[in-house]
Formats: sequence, structure tokens, C-alpha cells
Amino acid sequence: MKKSKFIVLLLLFCLQPGFLAAQRAETIRKDVLNPRLDKVLVVAHRGNWSIAPENSVAAIDSAIQMKVDIVEIDIRKTKDGQLVLMHDDTIDRTTNGTGKVKDKTLAEIKQLRLKDKNGRLTEHTVPTLEEALLAAKGQIMVNLDKAYNIFDDVYTILEKTGTADLVIMKGGHPVETVKREFGSYLDKVIYMPVVTIDDEKSVKVIEDYMEQLHPVAFELCYRNPSSTVPARMERRLAGKSLIWYNTLWASLAGGHDDELARKDPDASYGYLINTLGARILQTDSPAYMLDYLRSKGWHD
Repeated sequence: MKKSKFIVLLLLFCLQPGFLAAQRAETIRKDVLNPRLDKVLVVAHRGNWSIAPENSVAAIDSAIQMKVDIVEIDIRKTKDGQLVLMHDDTIDRTTNGTGKVKDKTLAEIKQLRLKDKNGRLTEHTVPTLEEALLAAKGQIMVNLDKAYNIFDDVYTILEKTGTADLVIMKGGHPVETVKREFGSYLDKVIYMPVVTIDDEKSVKVIEDYMEQLHPVAFELCYRNPSSTVPARMERRLAGKSLIWYNTLWASLAGGHDDELARKDPDASYGYLINTLGARILQTDSPAYMLDYLRSKGWHD
């Protein structure tokens, strides 16, 4: 009888929302680390900014609720050395303030209100990196943009919040530079190279990375729709490293972007997945992309 009660209590604990959320985060990480992944992971660019202001906790929460896999956020440092979420180097576009982030203290930035996608003021405030990571913890992975040059400060926050396993870092530097400048963190967070593959020079960049670091994934970018390199990279990386494409703008994926997807998702998302081997897609339209992927059996 005691054993039966214990099993019931254990099951009840495992069904708690917090436990299930933590399990989902672990599953996403395993998917990112799986070079033979047979589904497609969705990245929400600056959070789900169609619902809440970009780079806000609410935008992260919205992405979590719709079961996005990774949220991309941007990091800036304030005058007093604090890390906050902000894409631009100024606060003009996204808040009711003016000036550069680096010239403002955290207290000054916390007095501001964020604007929504239409430029209207909201009640949301600029979050710190710590607040954003705690909102994401256990529920979603996080791609930190604009964080490479301040990663010593970033990692302090990752340690404090216990979120290093959530983080994906990316950069466009050659492998030798990454090993020299970022080497001490390569076994602590996931690092993905960003490689523009419009010309033959990019092939050597990828080969150097495969030989020296063998990344779990590459973010690939190309402008020219007639380039033969993307298809070659699909064959080269198949079963070895995942391929990440951005559908934010036409210039990032040979025209196969969110705008085209609204007219013909098979010609956009479907092409990147079926022809170019994409298993991670970053989008400004996460709800639309998820609906498409689910209709094809490529996402839960």
C-alpha cells in the first residue's frame, strides 16, 4: 500500500506544470544536439513580437505558450555595466526614451516603457538578461545575439541563473578566432558558426569548422537563388550537423522568406527543409510557421 501511494505521489509531481516545462526544455536541447533530427525546430526572432513588444518578457512568454523551440533575443550593456534586452544601440525606436543604451543606467532604462510593433506605448518595460533567462528557464532554449563581445559578463548571469544549458551562441568569425577568443566557453554553451555561402570561399570555412570543432549546427545565409553551394552544404552536413536558415528577409535565404511563405509556404519553408536540409528555421511569423510545420508532421 505504501509503495502504491508513493507511485501516485510521484506521478502527481511529474504532472506539475514546472516539471513538464523542464522536461520540454531538455527535449529541445536533445533535438538541437541530434544531427539526424527528423523534425524542424522553430526560432522566434526577438520573441513573438506580433503579440508583445520585441525583446520583452511577454514576447518570450508568448513564444513559450505557442511551443516555439528557441527564442532569439538581443543583449546590450548599460552605462553601469548591466545587461538588458535591446536590439538597437539606441532606445529611440522601441521605447519612449532617446539616446544610446551605453549612456543610460539600468535605473534610467527601467523607467521607460516599450512600444509595440505599431509604435504604440505599452505597459511593458525593458527586461534585464537575468529576467529574460528566468522567464525562459526550463521551458525554451535561447539564442543570445549581440553577446559575443560581452560574453564574460553574460556568462556570469548564466551561472547565477543556472541557464548555461539553455543558451545558443553564434558568430561569423573564422574557427581560429573562435577558438582563441571563445574557447573557454565552447564546452559550456552551444556555439553555432554563421557562414554566408554565396561563394566558394565559404566551403573552406565550413570544412575548417568541421575538422576542428564539428559544431552541432551551422547557420547558413545566401542571397543568390541560383547558387549551387546551399545544396552542396545539405549533402556535406547531412547526418553530421544541423542546418539553420533565417526566413526573416529574402537576402538571408535566397528569397525563401516569410513573405514568400505567406503566398506559398511549400516554395519557402518547404524548399529550405526538403531541398536544403534545414532543421532549424528562424522566423518573424512563428504562429504561421508552426501551423505549416504541424500540417506536414514536422513539429509537435
